[in-house]
Amino acid sequence: MTGRAWGVLLVLCGAIFLEGIDVAMLNVALPAIREDLDLSTGTLQWVMSAYVLGYGGFMLLGGRAADLFGRRRMFLLWLVVFLLFSGLGGLATEGWTLIVARFVTGVAAAFMTPAGLSIITTGFPEGPQRDKALLVYAGTAAGGFSIGLVVGGLLSAIDWRWVFFAPVVLSLGILLAALALIPASPRPDRTGQGVDLAGAATVTAGILLLVFGVERATHVPAAWTAGTVGTALLLFLAFAAVERASSSPLVRPGIFRSGSLVRANAAGLLFAAGFFGFQFIVVLYLQELRGWSSLRTSFALIVIGVDAVLSPLLTPRLVARFGHARVIFGGLLVASLSYALFLPLGADWTYAAMFPGLLLLGVAFSLVYGPLTIVATDGVAEAEQGVAGGLLYTSFQFGAALGLSAVTAVNIAATEGSSPAALLDGYRAALVVPLAAALIAAAVGAFGLRARRAEASVSPAGGPGGAPDRSDAPGGVGQPAGLGS
Repeated sequence: MTGRAWGVLLVLCGAIFLEGIDVAMLNVALPAIREDLDLSTGTLQWVMSAYVLGYGGFMLLGGRAADLFGRRRMFLLWLVVFLLFSGLGGLATEGWTLIVARFVTGVAAAFMTPAGLSIITTGFPEGPQRDKALLVYAGTAAGGFSIGLVVGGLLSAIDWRWVFFAPVVLSLGILLAALALIPASPRPDRTGQGVDLAGAATVTAGILLLVFGVERATHVPAAWTAGTVGTALLLFLAFAAVERASSSPLVRPGIFRSGSLVRANAAGLLFAAGFFGFQFIVVLYLQELRGWSSLRTSFALIVIGVDAVLSPLLTPRLVARFGHARVIFGGLLVASLSYALFLPLGADWTYAAMFPGLLLLGVAFSLVYGPLTIVATDGVAEAEQGVAGGLLYTSFQFGAALGLSAVTAVNIAATEGSSPAALLDGYRAALVVPLAAALIAAAVGAFGLRARRAEASVSPAGGPGGAPDRSDAPGGVGQPAGLGS
C-alpha cells in the first residue's frame, strides 16, 4: 500500500475507533449516569438502545446515501453531526434529553460508518490487500472498545459528562485529518436513481417497534406485546414489498441471493446480541451487586480488548490456513463457551474466576468480527459496497438492540425484590440469553461449513472439482458460496 493509502486507512480507523470508544465509555458510565439523573433500569437501557436503534435503523439508508451522494461527502457531513450531538449528550440534565442525543448520535454513526467502510472496500483491490486493511480496521474498532473501558472508568470517576465531551475532541481531530487526507472523488452518476425514503421509514419503524415490544414485555399484557411485535413484522413485510416495487430500492433484493452474505449478517446479528447483552449484565453485576467502582470495572473488562492485538496479528494467519468459515465458526463456539462459564455466577466471585470467560470472549471477538466484515462485502459490486456495509452494521446494531432488550426483560422478570440474592437470580437468568444467541449463531456458521464443502466439489464450469459460477452477481462480480472462503 502507498503512504497515501495508509493515511486514508488510518483516518478511517480513527473514525471506527471513535465509534468503539464512544460506546465502551458509556457502558462503564451507566451506573454513574443512573445515580446522577435518577434513572430506572428500563430508562437506563434506553440510553444504550437509543444509540443502537438510531445506528441500526438508519444504517441501510446511510449505506445507500454513500453510494449515491459520495462516500467522502457523507463521511465528513455526518462526522460533524456526531461531534455536535455527542457534546449535547454531555449537557443533558434529564433522561429524555440524553436519550434523544444518543439517538441522533447513532443516526450520525449510521451514515458515517458505512461510508468509511466503503471507502476502504472500494479503495483496496479485493484479495489480500483488502483483507489486510479490513482486519486492521476491525482491530482498531476492538482497540477503541477496550481503551474506552479504561478511559470511561477514569472519566466517569471525575464526572460522567466527560464521557460525552471526550469524543467531541477526538471527532474534531479526525475531521481535520479527513479533510486533508481523504481525496475527493467524482460525483456519482445518480441518473434514474433516488433515495428510497419509504423503505427507510418502514424498516426503521419495524426495528423500533420490535425492540420496544421486547423491552416492555415484562410490564404489559401479553396481548399488547404480541400486537407490537406483530405490527413490527408487518412493517418488515411492507419493507420487502417496497423494495421489490421500487426502481431505486434501499436494498436490491437480488443481493440476498448470496448465501454467504445472508449467513454473515445473521451470524453478526446474533453475535452482537449476545456480546452487548452479556456486557450490560456483567457491568450491572460488578457495580450494583459487588459495589465495584467504574474504574475497577474498566480494568476488569479490559481483558476483552485482547482482540485488538489478535485481530491484525493472529486472525489473518488463521484465515489463511483454515478459511473464513472455519475461523468464524470456531469464534462462535469460543463465545458460547465464554458465556457458559458465567452461568454459575456467584455473589462473591473472585476476578480469577471471571478471567477465563472474559479472555475467551476477547478471543472470540477477534475470530468473528473481522472475518465477518470481509465475507459480508467480498464479491459485491463497487456500486453496492455502501449497501453491503450498511447491511452488516445494521445486523450488528439490530442484534445489539435486541440483545439489550432481551437481557433487560429477562433480568426484570427474574428479579423478585431488591436483596442481593434476588439481584443475583436476575443476572443468572439474563446470562442465558447471550449463550442462546451464540449457540444459534454457531449453528448458522455450521451451514457455512457445509456450503464451503459443496463449493470445493464444483468445477469452474459448474461440474465437480472447481469454483462456483458467479456470473449472476451485479456488475459481473459474484458472491462466495460459503459463510467464508
